This record gives sequence, C-alpha cells and structure tokens, in this order.
Amino acid sequence: MEYKLVEVVWVDAEEHGEIGWNSLKSMKAYAKKPCPVMRSIGYVLHQSKEHIALASTVGKTDCSSIEKIPAEFIKSITELFPGQPKKETKKG
Repeated sequence: MEYKLVEVVWVDAEEHGEIGWNSLKSMKAYAKKPCPVMRSIGYVLHQSKEHIALASTVGKTDCSSIEKIPAEFIKSITELFPGQPKKETKKG
C-alpha cells in the first residue's frame, strides 16, 4: 500500500516555567509570545476532520511510532512528490 508523504505545518501548544514559584512579570511577558510553529514530515496513516496521524517509517507489516496532530493546530499540509511514480532499486 502506498502512503502519501506530507509536510504538516502546525502551531504547538506550550507550557513554560519552572517547578515552584515563577516571576509573574516574566510569565506575563512570556505569555504574550506566539506559540511555536512546528513542521512535521511523515507518511499519512490516517487523516480526518479531527486529526492527522503520521509515521516517519513504514514497512509491509511494521512502522515507526506515530505523531497525531489535532486538526485545529494545523496551518497547512503539503504533499511531497505528488504524482511521482514509485521507483524501485535492487542491490546485489
């Protein structure tokens, strides 16, 4: 089975501060900063209106761990190498 290879640009939720007490002034300054924009590349194992699930490595019966990104966090999804024919290389 072929899986689409995509780049997902998304905004991550974030937590900041040390265990215990933090300076309210510095926390308020940090609170104004935008959330980080992240980029993930992977094979699409699932995509729905709720989330997308990517794996970095896919074989016939096994795959890497998956990364699930909520749809509300996603800014864009770009298919990499769209429509490119599959190439097979044999070594030996």
